[in-house]
Amino acid sequence: MKINLRKTCNKISFKKYNNYGKITEDIVKNFKEDRNKMRFSKYYVKTLKENPKEAEVVSHQLLLRAGMIKKMASGVYSYLPLGYKTLRKVENIVREEMNRAGAVELLMPVLQPAEIWQESGRWDVMGPEMMRLKDRHERDFVLGPTHEEAITDIVRSDIFSYKQLPINLYQIQTKFRDERRPRFGLMRGREFLMKDAYSFGLTREDLDKEFDNMQEAYSRVFKRCGLDFRIVDADSGAIGGSGSKEFHVMANSGEDELIFCDSCHYGANVEKAVNVITSLPKEELKEPKLVPTPNIAKIEDVVANLGVEIERTVKAIMYKDMVTDEPYMVLVRGDIEVNEVKVKNIIDTIDVAMLTDEELEALGLFKGFIGPYGMDLKAKGIKIIADPSVTEIPNHTAGGNQPDTHYLNVNYGRDYEADIVADVRKVKEGDICSICGKPLRVARGIECGHIFKLGKKYSTPMKATVLDENGKDVVMEMGCYGIGVSRTMAAAIEQNNDENGIIWPSAIAPFVVDVIAANMKDEAQTALAEEIYGNLLDAGIETIYDDRNERAGFKFKDADLIGFPFKVVCGKKSAEGIVELKIRRTGETIETAKADVVEAVKELMKKY
Repeated sequence: MKINLRKTCNKISFKKYNNYGKITEDIVKNFKEDRNKMRFSKYYVKTLKENPKEAEVVSHQLLLRAGMIKKMASGVYSYLPLGYKTLRKVENIVREEMNRAGAVELLMPVLQPAEIWQESGRWDVMGPEMMRLKDRHERDFVLGPTHEEAITDIVRSDIFSYKQLPINLYQIQTKFRDERRPRFGLMRGREFLMKDAYSFGLTREDLDKEFDNMQEAYSRVFKRCGLDFRIVDADSGAIGGSGSKEFHVMANSGEDELIFCDSCHYGANVEKAVNVITSLPKEELKEPKLVPTPNIAKIEDVVANLGVEIERTVKAIMYKDMVTDEPYMVLVRGDIEVNEVKVKNIIDTIDVAMLTDEELEALGLFKGFIGPYGMDLKAKGIKIIADPSVTEIPNHTAGGNQPDTHYLNVNYGRDYEADIVADVRKVKEGDICSICGKPLRVARGIECGHIFKLGKKYSTPMKATVLDENGKDVVMEMGCYGIGVSRTMAAAIEQNNDENGIIWPSAIAPFVVDVIAANMKDEAQTALAEEIYGNLLDAGIETIYDDRNERAGFKFKDADLIGFPFKVVCGKKSAEGIVELKIRRTGETIETAKADVVEAVKELMKKY
């Protein structure tokens, strides 16, 4: 920030001073006092009346309309002053809780050499989402989407003894991912701000302890941000490891489907969720019977035409390993859907995809009439993955492996067997909780935090070892812990908004209070607004003064759009020292004496 020396000096009587040092002191003093004078007329605020066409979700619309971000390219945004203040508030909460949890902050480069990614084995695994580039010497680099390799490279070169462990190192750094379809503003961009932490320990017990420590720290972060959130079991994805949990900010617009039990507080991402399937009654096994089912391919039509219960049918869905192209037949009960993430994890591959009609035909299979019986699947190189529910269905109905046919009375173990029996079910609303037996419910959330038990996934290939107390080389146990700082900012809006704009929780609002003089030509109103504005600042409450020469209604709309938690309106009773204190979240208006405004705001901040 520059000092307007000429303007400032014009206010100073040079006759009062006998040296330039004294003048300089006054200039600095005036500058320090003025820099906290946050006024609309001097601040950078550019609001929009209409929703930009590009904005699909509420947070994207309101961040643009409230003048908090500005698009530079697809998935790339500038943070304007209001948005940047909120971003830094979220960041500071994260930093304070990480420090409180005993983590140590550092900063790693965004630009990373390909060698460390090749060493971990992820250079070819991460795919096109990695922002890759070459330097002038044709050496490969990547703009870091995450920093597991970078931190492991640091630690392995500096930590040699068990006495230096455990340790948790974190950073708040910009990340880059070349999203195929950047969308939803800050929710899924190509450049974003993230806190990532990495723990190193000697034993599994060290890892488990720090994992729990981070879970507690993350809970404090989201509570302090004033957000409704849930902790759920999750799939580890490309990061890997033996277990992970996600922190979801609850919002109907969330991309993730979450499964909950209100009775025992079980929670999981739908990708990881489990349930209990009630076994069917035992009955005498009957002989398989092939029956004609012309043009009856859908399970609902099979049930209706053959007069069988849907719980006694088996669906066969064909998938392929996207790495090896190996075909798999996945079997589930007729009333159950396949969870493809579970299938991917069972196969232990990057991804799976359903076979095309052409690929089915090449294998001699007929869409809508595929089943595990009546064909030599092994000869075709097809492996069977069966959900445990399938193995318990006596005399079930399945595809006939011939056009327009189905088998009745097929039985697992007698007529066929699976190569793998594992849970591939997609859990849905009303399914039974595996812990307490009560019904599960479905909600949507926005993933803003994720903690992982990496184990030795990176430390083994990168040879990150220490000497234990017996002088033996031991591979370190690692954990990884991430919070999307910019995503949390957007998620807060998805959870806190109405038809008028954003409703910021006080902890992360760009300004807590907006002081408004209803009529800028009324001296009593402007004088009172100035006084209250100064009192709030003196009390350490972040306040902005809307001193624009605009109609009161115009100012109110901007205040609601931006989402200031509280408005102090100096109106017709200003001469009596009475103001209106408006609560953004509830719409409530409280008449307050000027002497009570500061304490009233302090109390409201505890609640909102």
